[in-house]
Amino acid sequence: MNDYSAIAQQLKERLADIVERSGEIEDDLRHPLDDDFSEQAIDLADDEALEGVDDVLLAEARQIRFALARIANGTYGTCANCGEAIAPERLKARPIATRCIKCAA
Repeated sequence: MNDYSAIAQQLKERLADIVERSGEIEDDLRHPLDDDFSEQAIDLADDEALEGVDDVLLAEARQIRFALARIANGTYGTCANCGEAIAPERLKARPIATRCIKCAA
């Protein structure tokens, strides 16, 4: 069995960063709209962009939580498609990988 503690720590740190950034975005999205209609239009466009960023962050957080669960249950590093080992280089480059490079292609 491989020791993935360094990867787990890296994932936990990234997850904490994502949670913090997502919280900041969500706080920003709760602001009241300006009385000026032109400012409202700008704010709404900005909010739409922020929502997109938040969606991407939340999707990454889900992938990280899934990877941490796989580490905890001993299935991390095994391809979800073929069952072969995922190369350590791939896991180092993409710690949330669920498939080996052959199956991912």
